[in-house]
Amino acid sequence: METLISVRPTLSAAVALLESARLPTADLTAEHCEHFFFSGAPENPTGMVGLELYGDVALLRSLVVVSASRGTGEGSALLGHAQQHAMANGVRALYLLTTTAERFFSTRGYRRAPRDSAPAAIRATREFSSICPASSVLMMRDLP
Repeated sequence: METLISVRPTLSAAVALLESARLPTADLTAEHCEHFFFSGAPENPTGMVGLELYGDVALLRSLVVVSASRGTGEGSALLGHAQQHAMANGVRALYLLTTTAERFFSTRGYRRAPRDSAPAAIRATREFSSICPASSVLMMRDLP
């Protein structure tokens, strides 16, 4: 079954979905939602992923799928859509921080990277510098 992906969830729907998965929302604004994509109903999405674009690098953030939809391919579809959007916007490398999904991302071409190897633009994000714990794993993937 193909996952239908839509652009720009409402801020309230994005915050509610992230909070339900205990993911950070402290820095999320309506402007962030410009590069966020969701699946499911706009008022009650079942999955979401976001990007923060910084020239040829981007921070992949907030990939979440409700527990009832996990294992259906929805997360992979959202990730693939975000990667395509990033490439269409000139991004050559994606970075992310995770405390729980390292295996998911590693099976999709992401690899661990030392935190001090992150580009300055990524290190300057609130997610990297203050929101995610220092114990978070930094992962990255080069894009074609």
